[in-house]
Amino acid sequence: MMKNWKLWSGYLGFVFLLASCASTAHIEKDDTADFSQYKTFAWIDSDGKGKEDTNRSNDLTEQKIRDAVSMELEKSSGWRESKSRPDVLLSYDVLVEKSTDQRSDAVYSRPFTRTFYNPYSRRFVNVYYPSQFMGYNNYDVPSREGTVTISMIDARSEKTVWQGWTTEEVSGKNLSSKEIQNSVRAIFRKFDVAKN
Repeated sequence: MMKNWKLWSGYLGFVFLLASCASTAHIEKDDTADFSQYKTFAWIDSDGKGKEDTNRSNDLTEQKIRDAVSMELEKSSGWRESKSRPDVLLSYDVLVEKSTDQRSDAVYSRPFTRTFYNPYSRRFVNVYYPSQFMGYNNYDVPSREGTVTISMIDARSEKTVWQGWTTEEVSGKNLSSKEIQNSVRAIFRKFDVAKN
């Protein structure tokens, strides 16, 4: 019994650790939209230039985002991608910008030893002084924040019916595969709530 309790408490601790590391997502939706009517989707380019766009910064990032979103939609809703007469048009936006994180480190004095002469015993005595808390050292660390935004547009009315986004610290100028997957997964965790 005790062994099972330790195993379960370790498992729960791991789950809470993963949950605390997850990105926080936000959503907005059109309350009048009937999501039960949507079964198919297609991707659109935000600037409308499509394949002729010479300023496409990262085709690989685009493909990874589209794949991650398509997988989440197919898994959570059963929607499928369709080139002819889709119900929903999808677009995405990625913004990576420089930021600063504020850090704070506790500062302690160095421990030291003082030697005193005791005139009564005529001996030297060593007195140890432990380190003491002196306050905090606050400083800024340069970082980058990446925001992924997914938008859904009703193909018939051309109104945006749902938008989800998340912001998290990223390691470089472009999002890695893992950062893309984490962001998209965090956004679509809230998609089921939006449909109801």
